[in-house]
This record gives sequence, structure tokens and C-alpha cells, in this order.
Amino acid sequence: MPADFIRNPYPYFARKRTDAGVFHGTVIDYSKTPESLRPKNSFAAMSFEAVNTAFRDAQVFSSTYYDHTIGLFIGPSILAMAGKTHREHRNLVSAAFKSKALARWEPDIVRPICDALIDEFIDAGTADLVGDFTFEFPTRVIAKLLGLPAEDLPTFRKRAVQLINYTIKYERAFEASAALKDYFLEQIEQRRAKPTEDIIGDLVTAEIDGEKLSDEAIYSFLRLLLPAGLETTYRSSGNLLFLLLTHPEQFAAVQADRALIAPAIEEGLRFETPLTTVQRFATEDTVLQGVTIPKGSAVDLCIGSANRDQHRWERSEEFDIFRKPAPHISFAAGEHTCLGLHLARMETRVALECLLNRLIDIELITDHDPHIYGQPFRSPTALP
Repeated sequence: MPADFIRNPYPYFARKRTDAGVFHGTVIDYSKTPESLRPKNSFAAMSFEAVNTAFRDAQVFSSTYYDHTIGLFIGPSILAMAGKTHREHRNLVSAAFKSKALARWEPDIVRPICDALIDEFIDAGTADLVGDFTFEFPTRVIAKLLGLPAEDLPTFRKRAVQLINYTIKYERAFEASAALKDYFLEQIEQRRAKPTEDIIGDLVTAEIDGEKLSDEAIYSFLRLLLPAGLETTYRSSGNLLFLLLTHPEQFAAVQADRALIAPAIEEGLRFETPLTTVQRFATEDTVLQGVTIPKGSAVDLCIGSANRDQHRWERSEEFDIFRKPAPHISFAAGEHTCLGLHLARMETRVALECLLNRLIDIELITDHDPHIYGQPFRSPTALP
């Protein structure tokens, strides 16, 4: 990998994508990962066509790979399920994210949380929009949706971050997993004794073919929801704010016309997806864009590369909220399309609306070179 890969992987992605839509190798840095968690044989899908094809063929490119990676830490979850089992569990938990619920959550939960956070820094005249805002609002929203006490926020956020960094410090990830299991079991028991109208309460009373979900199924889903709901939304909203603040003419256009918020969100997700790579497992010998992939291989689906495919977007390496729309693949595709995509879009839109409604003369302080950083998770570490 090039020396600046963590800061800017896109030139490397572009070179690999130009050579071939798929190559034998990996875009994941396994240098700090235990040998037992590293795949024995890897391929990487780089073009939009290759990534999209793999996402939509879940039988050949299986997500059961996660049973041997993050599944070791979160337990069985819809992330790794397939077929009938996946459909049943997905239908069950997707009910919690239906549009009727989103319509209620926006005015009752999301907007008040964003405004309350702005209240905490608006009079100071300066803020770090990562530490004071983008890192905070998804955490508070998820906690509210799950019905968790506000005082528990710091603890479960810390555990969520430890869990998602399992490739770096796997022992700490196991500790976080055990702690979250105990915490959620206590929350489940509370709701069995006294039902509540929140996501945990819904899962406790839910049934598949007359059978209630097991405790393990519930806390495994909740352990997945924490990093999924916190990490990607906080990162994608931070990425969007960074991109707008470093493109002043486009930021001014959004300030002047709120109808541009929606295309700005989509372009931000395309240009700087919060999660550049996910993985699949080849269940049989197969061919992807002319490259033979043997059964048992790990396949990196490089979303960050696919979203900048020059064959799909003109000027693909430029951030442009005015470009002709073409769907990106940041929320994946096929049966494992992100469950929370509507919630994530709504949260980001409301966050941006609240900032634009209440703050004027917003300017990025560049003294310490704020920038987007990380791989496979990407976001700015600060936005002063």
C-alpha cells in the first residue's frame, strides 16, 4: 500500500480500477490483524459493475464470511444470514424502521437532539463540528430509539467503537462484546417485565412463525445496530460537512437553496463513502469481470472505488453536488442493502438543516489541516 493510503486511498483505487475491475489481492491492511482472522486467499472488486454484481448475487458472494470476522464478536446477525432465515429476520427488524416511524422520529427525536447540541456551542462562536456535533447526534438518536438511559451514552458508545475496531485490538473487542451482551440482556429483561414502545421493546414482543426472538438474536442485532447506526452516520455527516466547507461555492448554494441538501447528501456519500470496503466469501468457483475466483476466497467489495468509477460518472474524482444523478452504492445492493438507509439520510438532512438554520458565517479553521482520514472507515477527526 502507498504511504499515504490511510489519508487518501483514491489514487491507489483508481490505478487498480484502471488495470482491471477485479484483481488478485486485497485493499484491507491486515498488518495489525491476528493471523487467524486473515483470509488465506483474497480478491478485490474495484469497478462499479464488479461490486454491484457481487452485491446482487448473495448466493455466490456470500456474507456468511462475517461469521468468521465480526460475527465472532457480535454473534449471529442478519449481516451474515442468508435465504429464508435472513428474509424473516430482516422483515422483522425492518418494521422498526418503517416510514411511519421515521415521520414521527424526525420532529420528536432527531430535530430536538440536533438543536439541543447546537445550543451547547452556539454562543461560544466556535466549535468542533465533529466532537460537538456529528459524533454526538447519531449516538443520542440511537440511544433514544432503543430507549436507553441518557447517562449510559458514554459507556455504550465507547463499547461500540471498541467492537468495530476488532481487527486492531481483538481482545478489547471481545471484552466490549461481553459487556454489551450483559447490558442488553438487562434491558431485555426490563422490557419483558414492563413492555416499552422502543426498538428493544418491539424486538422483545416480535415473532417469526409464532416463535419469539431468542435473547441471543436480540442482543446480537443490537450489538450490530450500535456500530452500524453510530459509525456510518457520524462519519458520513462529517464527510459531507468537510466537503461543503472546502467547496465554498457549493456550500453557499446549499445555504441559499435547501432543495440542494438532498443531492449534496448523495454526492457526499458517493465521493467520500464512510465505509470504503466490505467483504464477501465465494461459495463456488466463479468468474467476476473476466477474473476467475476460486471457491473459498475472500472478496473485498471496494465501495469507495466503485463510487468513483470513471465509466459511470464524468469527472468522477470531483465533488459536485450539481452533477447529473446516478445512484451510488454506499448502502450496498441486493438483499443486504443497508436497513437504516432511510434513517441515515433523514438524520443527515435534519442535522444539516439545523446547522444552516441557526449558524451563519460558518468557516473551516485550517490551521491544523483538517482532513478526511481512515481505511476502511473514513471521516474527518475534527472540523474546527
